[in-house]
Amino acid sequence: QAHLVESGGGSVQAGGSLRLSCAASGFSLDDYNVGWFRQAPGKEREVVSCISSKGSHIQYTDSVKGRFAISRANAENMVYLHMNSLKADDTATYFCAANVHACSVWSMDYWGNGTQVTVSS
Repeated sequence: QAHLVESGGGSVQAGGSLRLSCAASGFSLDDYNVGWFRQAPGKEREVVSCISSKGSHIQYTDSVKGRFAISRANAENMVYLHMNSLKADDTATYFCAANVHACSVWSMDYWGNGTQVTVSS
């Protein structure tokens, strides 16, 4: 059975850093695009960053460019989101998700249950 599990969330002060991890089990991430998404209370889920199956194409939403970095280790079946210079607006539940062909809120095949990130100003 396919699963994605996020970890690494927590509470930090503004300006701090966190590294989120996304571990896949029951399937290989090798052929999947993987995205990090976030959802804050009362807001819609939004894409934060996406990485293609081989890591050759990476996208970030404008608000995190220059602060966040996505990476993947296919041999370990893992994807990471390195978050630096965190702001209060980054507070949300962060999800990882996988899809063979695309990377958007509406198209992902597998979703994790999320990890909470809280940034205090």
